Amino acid sequence: MARAGPAWRLLLLLAIGVVLPTWLSSAKVSSLIERISDPKDLKKLLRTRNNVLVLYSKSEAAAENHLRLLSTVAQAVKGQGTICWVDCGDAESRKLCKKMKVDLSPKDKKVELFHYQDGAFHMEYDRAVTFKSIVAFLKDPKGPPLWEEDPGAKDVVHIDSEKDFRRLLKKEDKPLLMMFYAPWCSMCKRIMPHFQKAATQLRGHFVLAGMNVYPSEFENIKEEYSVRGYPTICYFEKGRFLFQYDNYGSTAEDIVEWLKNPQPPQPQVPETPWADEGGSVYHLTDDDFDHFVKEHSSVLVMFHAPSSDVLAAVDATVNKALAERFHISEFPTLKYFKNGEKLAVPALRTKKKFIEWMQNPEAPPPPEPTWEEQPTSVLHLAGDNFRDTLKKKKHTLVMFYAPWCPHCKKVIPHFTTTAETFKDDRKIACAAVDCVKDTNQDLCQQEAVKAYPTFHYYHYGKLIEKYDSDRTEVGFTNFIRTLREGDLERLGKRKEEL
Repeated sequence: MARAGPAWRLLLLLAIGVVLPTWLSSAKVSSLIERISDPKDLKKLLRTRNNVLVLYSKSEAAAENHLRLLSTVAQAVKGQGTICWVDCGDAESRKLCKKMKVDLSPKDKKVELFHYQDGAFHMEYDRAVTFKSIVAFLKDPKGPPLWEEDPGAKDVVHIDSEKDFRRLLKKEDKPLLMMFYAPWCSMCKRIMPHFQKAATQLRGHFVLAGMNVYPSEFENIKEEYSVRGYPTICYFEKGRFLFQYDNYGSTAEDIVEWLKNPQPPQPQVPETPWADEGGSVYHLTDDDFDHFVKEHSSVLVMFHAPSSDVLAAVDATVNKALAERFHISEFPTLKYFKNGEKLAVPALRTKKKFIEWMQNPEAPPPPEPTWEEQPTSVLHLAGDNFRDTLKKKKHTLVMFYAPWCPHCKKVIPHFTTTAETFKDDRKIACAAVDCVKDTNQDLCQQEAVKAYPTFHYYHYGKLIEKYDSDRTEVGFTNFIRTLREGDLERLGKRKEEL
């Protein structure tokens, strides 16, 4: 049989209805982008995926550029986020778009990007429509925008990879000031506006660049340029590193002035560490801590930072293993050890209090009972009973927490009072999971708990949404009452029908 010619093949494709529009076939739209027109399909998708970006378009042609971009994004966030497309131009999808409150009627509006998280609408995507920005957003939907998304940072050269960094050093003849930073760093956020203002003032004469080196892939760069904290700002001439710029409290004017005559940091007279001043206080380290508190029957330990010196002491900024072990989150923090066992310490913030208590430290006040040990109406769940308990309750608000977390401590009284409010309703429960316990760590990981506290609402054991509203008794109570009133409203309608 003779092979079919191009015309016959085209007719065959037309006959079976698989010919795509020319623009769509040439755009190489990723198979990871699902086209949806049925409301039930979208509802199912939002119920089964917790991080969804939906492209709504006025027509197929209007979606062309976005689909090309989102095809590359979909590959980059595979397994972390889901992208789908709804063409509001056809009759069936038009109903879906109306139901999802998508308005593409204005002449200048061709597409909308809506983000849904944990089954509910999160926000209209309003950041830069670029590969890097959308990928960063889908990897952290509630994270801050990228530095380069700030219009004021247009004159800062933003570096994404080690390859681009090496290329910049090789080709750039102008003096270069490079800021190595981390997105979460508060000091970085403070200096960024000044850095970008200086970049604009010095445009054409100097290059000011920024690079997020927090990810582990940049360990080589951090080692090479001694990046021990954020930000670290390095000065280069003709691709050669000369020295660091260490005035992190500077303004744009300070940076401009310094670049007129760049000089290495001046050696500072080192502050004498408390440990070197002598005295009767034993200064402990990661290496000798355990031995010391076991060897001495009664030890009061103060975890401190060098600048907050107020008698054994641990510099928690140096001995980080100990600071993490004892959950030190603020300075100073006092811990009392009796025969190597940690006991509670009363408020000792004055010299008089220190002396009075140390004269009789043999009977320290009894330790405060843990939240779980206190008689409350909160259900304290663990990995072995979590699922079975939640399946028996119609509405359960669960607080995932860590006992040492300051934010958790603040919210516990509000959450406990809320549980007391609904204690007589057998369908409603307020539950808590201590994610620090070994038996609960797998559970917290399965429930995607990444920060403390995290609140999840479950319906008969099924995760419905993440609670992100007011963390007070009023906020929790109103949320649960809304759920209960919704049940009563549905019950009333059912009675009317009968």
